[in-house]
Amino acid sequence: DRDRAGAGDADGGHDDSPQTAPWRREDVHPSTKQDLMRKLHNIDGRQYPCYRDIEGASYEFEGFSLVLDKAQTDPFAPPSRMRVCASAPFANYPKVHLANKTRRIALADYIVRKFWECVHAVGLDELKQSANYNAVKGGELNIERPSQHVLERTSAVVFPSGEVEVRFQLSLPGRGRTILGDKCADLMCNELAKVIGRAIPARAHSAEDVTCHVDSVEDQEHLRNGLSSLGLIGFVANGALLPRRGGDDDRPMEGSRASGVRPVLFQSPPSLEVTVKVPHRGAIRGMGIKPGVTLIVGGGFHGKSTLLRALEVGIYNHIPGDGREFVCCVHDAVKIRAEDKRVVHNVDISCFLNNLPMNKPTDTFSTQDASGSTSQASNIMEALEVGCSTVLIDEDTCATNFMIRDYRMQLLVAKDKEPITPFILKVRQMFHDLNVSSICVVGGAGAYLEVADTVIMMDSYSPKDVTADAKAIVSKIPNDMSEEERLRESGKAFGRVAQRVPTADGVRSALSQPKAKVTARTLETLSFGSETIDLSSVEQLVEKGQVAAIGDWIQTASSKLFDGTPLKDVLTRMQDRMDKDDGCSMDRIRPQWMAPHGNYARPRKQEVAAALNRLRTMKFSQV
Repeated sequence: DRDRAGAGDADGGHDDSPQTAPWRREDVHPSTKQDLMRKLHNIDGRQYPCYRDIEGASYEFEGFSLVLDKAQTDPFAPPSRMRVCASAPFANYPKVHLANKTRRIALADYIVRKFWECVHAVGLDELKQSANYNAVKGGELNIERPSQHVLERTSAVVFPSGEVEVRFQLSLPGRGRTILGDKCADLMCNELAKVIGRAIPARAHSAEDVTCHVDSVEDQEHLRNGLSSLGLIGFVANGALLPRRGGDDDRPMEGSRASGVRPVLFQSPPSLEVTVKVPHRGAIRGMGIKPGVTLIVGGGFHGKSTLLRALEVGIYNHIPGDGREFVCCVHDAVKIRAEDKRVVHNVDISCFLNNLPMNKPTDTFSTQDASGSTSQASNIMEALEVGCSTVLIDEDTCATNFMIRDYRMQLLVAKDKEPITPFILKVRQMFHDLNVSSICVVGGAGAYLEVADTVIMMDSYSPKDVTADAKAIVSKIPNDMSEEERLRESGKAFGRVAQRVPTADGVRSALSQPKAKVTARTLETLSFGSETIDLSSVEQLVEKGQVAAIGDWIQTASSKLFDGTPLKDVLTRMQDRMDKDDGCSMDRIRPQWMAPHGNYARPRKQEVAAALNRLRTMKFSQV
């Protein structure tokens, strides 16, 4: 399928015709459960490719149908792709849960979690492969396990009509390369049917739990969308539980009975406390973060980075009980860090770097091996290029020489010998000239107190407003640099944010080999033909499905959208199409003739741009 993925419409995906449920297409032939059982019994003992005999039909059960979109032709090949398509009467969710796209995404999230739980509970997802060629293989069912975040996904879709579609992968059972048709019939018609009955219809769940899940997500979305009108860029609710169980476990931290240690719940400093109102929960009190330059300070291990990390993923909604349900950040906030050895394509970083050795230009800066400072400057400018109203920065992951250069070092190394203008000299200009705010974790650079509007100190995971104390310290111990010296170092304005135009040549180059494939290997790695895109420093990606969606969208759209249009406009067109409220908008990533895909989770345009910027064969020209 992916080898042919360049044949989409003019916007890199499906057309704009209204959608109900895609299984009603003319190319899906209606059949019955009995037809499916008969076909499977008939091909029992035959060669494995005969599984394709059951492809392309909609097998009707009581209230739902099964569709095998793509059958594997070998037991060692990737699993077969299937869908269960539940009618509105079978699903039978109240119309209030279908009222808008946000509520349907929340309901789909609830259903896919229950589907995964049911599959896992009966062991259908247990790997049954064996090194013995003649051993029984296959039979396991896989569906993407959702994270703590509520994303728009293609693994479960709720349509405005009330129909529900769940998409998954099934390893068709066989012995060697011989079909086990009777086993497959039992798997599809009995075991899978039981899972469907326990996971999809409303009658299988607590109405109170479903309503709580959907209402909570809608409240979070309402809060995030309303931050700007409240004069805020971020909000952390009182009672929020920010610490996580571990680096690889994003669930909320639990208390230890043995030690008596309990996680500290967030409580806003009185001076920063605000009240927000959401449709279902009503009034919520918490800490409001205003536009400008906000510092998060404090001792080591007191919760500075924990708070910043919660704000990083505050661009997403969270499931009830996560602890971060009402920790929200503006939707276009971007985490910035240094990223040694990354590729940079034709980016104007001249507001941060100039006078490089050997007269290397910085207004059209390119490199295959960026340093800490040039990579961090590029990350900022690329974020500003596609649209970003807030940058999130943790000094632990930054280049020190990019963040600050103290007065003694300025005296030792003259300006004409130092190409870097540190971020501390540009952060206020960025806010004044571009209206882009900053939230920075700072533990060792006291000079940042002078440029801050708000200073929050974390003390044993409890925030305190120490802005007044910080200003008193600045007044008592002023910066050694005069205003004249500051202007000489930083210039009078932030500088230009260049717009770039992507070309399709770079994508074609990576996919030039025969049968080149695009595969999301991990959350941090996208295999793109002959290239590997390293996304390990794109920290706001939270599910592997986002990586899969990014890869396929780039492949599909490059031949249609990379037509001389600036990158920002290309991505805005993509985002607008994803926002359409007419069914599964994520299906637009693939050409219309291709079967629906269940492995996508929606990425932001900022992360799509990040992947393009890290494709080593990519080419951009500046406007």
